[in-house]
Amino acid sequence: MRTRVTDMLGIEFPIFAFSHCRDVVAAVSRAGGMGVLGALYFTPEELEVELKWIDEHVDGRPYGVDVVMPASYAGAEFGAEDLVGRLQAMIPEGHRRFVEDLLERHGVPPLSGGEPGKVLLGWTDVTARPQVEVALRHPIALLANALGPPPADVVKLAHEHGVKVAALASTPRHAIKQVEVGVDIVVAQGTEAGGHTGEITTMVLVPQVVDAVDVPVLAAGGIGDGRQMAAGMALGAEGVWTGSIWLTVEEADTPELARRRILQATSRDTVRSRSWTGKPARLLKNEWTDAWESPGSPGTLPMPLQFMLVSDALRRIGRSEAAELATFPAGQIIGTMNQVKSAKDVVFEMVSEYAETMERLGRLTGE
Repeated sequence: MRTRVTDMLGIEFPIFAFSHCRDVVAAVSRAGGMGVLGALYFTPEELEVELKWIDEHVDGRPYGVDVVMPASYAGAEFGAEDLVGRLQAMIPEGHRRFVEDLLERHGVPPLSGGEPGKVLLGWTDVTARPQVEVALRHPIALLANALGPPPADVVKLAHEHGVKVAALASTPRHAIKQVEVGVDIVVAQGTEAGGHTGEITTMVLVPQVVDAVDVPVLAAGGIGDGRQMAAGMALGAEGVWTGSIWLTVEEADTPELARRRILQATSRDTVRSRSWTGKPARLLKNEWTDAWESPGSPGTLPMPLQFMLVSDALRRIGRSEAAELATFPAGQIIGTMNQVKSAKDVVFEMVSEYAETMERLGRLTGE
């Protein structure tokens, strides 16, 4: 398969696999696609370890790194000094009580041993820049930004290192802004996608973005097989960006509780909610997401305050296996994910089904 993105990045198949698991990233790149490691959950020191491991296990194939540098968030005017403390002071006590009461009603115990949590991660420009610096010390082929246009100086720095830049967009207007700062690839992500997502469906969004920009576009949102890949390419995309389908592959480190729920879920079992980060993200729907929409909810806080508020609560829920509260970013494609396969098999099955679909369409037109 050849498109502008395969030529640009030196990959065999225009299949991009976003994952927080290094094993998935390496496996997809070795299979001919491009694994993209989500850097958000790692400190710079941890990210260095993860990328060194990928360097050693990717067999010289290209891979990418995804960071979160939101265009707007609470506390954007704060510098690095005492950033966490100043942001923590912005969280109302009533919100803290709401979270604690919710956990108590479901019998979720506190964490033991006083282990430190990661309350901020890379949700800000200040905390994401060190991740970018670490990433550019490695032979990555792509740097992606998940929320809004990346800062122009970051795009310039990546280009100086010979690294292409991608960014996610949920409207044509967002896509145009990405290109204006120098982005090389736009990911048109429909509302079906897991994690942060907009309101427009993939089928509607992709052709609008393709018409709005002159750089290659990847289709994203609800894409998990070759037929959906063919549909994205028919709409004008030059590849696909996938995420949720990698949550249940053999190599994934998805928490077992979340993996079981995903394998059992239908496409109706997700919801767009601000209860995870403060910005709309598609999550598994359950009593956690319902509670934040209930009459007794104090309402969610803006990014990054919401995640800072709930980060320890989410860890407590995971440790206790309180299934009724255990949520996880996941897209509507989970309705078709009911088997555990290897990442390599997922890539090859997608390519094979894509080819079969294109052959069938060719027969319909007499070609």
